[in-house]
Amino acid sequence: MLDLDLIRREREAVAAALSKRLDSSEVDRSLSAIVDLDARRRQLLQRIEEERRKRKEASRAYAKAKRESSEPLPPPPDTKAALLALESELENVGAELRQEMAGLPNMPADDVVPGGKENNEVLRVWGEKPALGDFIDHTVVAKEYGLVDFDRGTKLGGSGYWMYTGYGARLEWALLNWFIDQHNAAGYTFVLPPHMLLESAGFAAGQFPKFSDDVYHIANPVSDRPQFLLPTSETALLAAHQDEIFTEAELPRRVFAYTPCYRREKAGTHSDERGTVRGHQFNKVELFQFTTPDGAAEAFESMVDAAEALVRGLGLHFRTSKLAAGDTSATMRRTFDIEVWMPHANGYKEVSSVSWAGDYQARRANIRFRAPQAKQTQFVHTLNGSALATSRLMPAILEQFQQEDGSVLVPEVLRDRVGTDRLVRPTR
Repeated sequence: MLDLDLIRREREAVAAALSKRLDSSEVDRSLSAIVDLDARRRQLLQRIEEERRKRKEASRAYAKAKRESSEPLPPPPDTKAALLALESELENVGAELRQEMAGLPNMPADDVVPGGKENNEVLRVWGEKPALGDFIDHTVVAKEYGLVDFDRGTKLGGSGYWMYTGYGARLEWALLNWFIDQHNAAGYTFVLPPHMLLESAGFAAGQFPKFSDDVYHIANPVSDRPQFLLPTSETALLAAHQDEIFTEAELPRRVFAYTPCYRREKAGTHSDERGTVRGHQFNKVELFQFTTPDGAAEAFESMVDAAEALVRGLGLHFRTSKLAAGDTSATMRRTFDIEVWMPHANGYKEVSSVSWAGDYQARRANIRFRAPQAKQTQFVHTLNGSALATSRLMPAILEQFQQEDGSVLVPEVLRDRVGTDRLVRPTR
């Protein structure tokens, strides 16, 4: 959520920033509505304060007159209804204002350019595209080598689900455990959060209300508190600290989590999204940091470095791209994507997004910190980064490391965990 005081003070600057990702007319409409509602709310607060002052004065005058009079006095006129009407109007205006504020996306950072994917900037490339010649598509390798059972995954969950089997399951688990070991060694605190969250968590992270249809909502017959399945552990890691105040000495707070991610989206039907490239459930290890505003830039760079180091450690060819405003999540000020080369698609697919939200999420979640000797608290800055999502690493490994005989080399860092140095078609 944006700072309302900033909108009051620097409306034109806010409009210019938001116009990097939204149509200018939409921005003008939203900001005009917010400014008008804010003005009405302030006027109502003044009227309510004045009405309460008048009621107090009238009550005191009546009490004094009653004490001084020897005759019974008629009751004073009842003005409570007028006050209640003003308070009700204030509540309605406040709700409208909160709704408009909640619908605004974050302001892109100054160095983020306008536009969509076409304006993303490739910052650096690591490694070279493997010279594969004729290669076997990852979906064929996964199926014929007994690594992923797509048919039974669909039988269990429907379209967009799969089931890892045999060495495929070992490879998936090896990836996750290797990531966990790296982040533990880097000093992050490991967290295993609930997968079912209250809707307050979705609002805090910025998924609700605008993107409510993108998650799986859960009907709980024994509770009137709506829940949903987390689309990413970022949602849980942030919301776990709602309404908390850190000391400055506790920052940065660096945590990470492993969870499946559950998302309602169109499963891969295009040729470049087959297999495990896109689905409704996939595994991911997520980094998260709470920092002071001054520490956010360093935290962002460290998280990008951590994600890149993992892909380099696997030996996969990849690139790092800086996203334009229109391709950046609505809650984020800046995002870098780490994208691996996918031979079957003749292109790159994102396996990590590292993002800086500024204080946008912290305002929604009311997460603050207090500096030594400071009278006022400040909102923290939040950052998150996939490190890494696995469902796209599997296709990249099966294709980038494919050998002339059709076997697939297992990344060296995973061989002890997987139990073999290469994946081959089983003999029957």
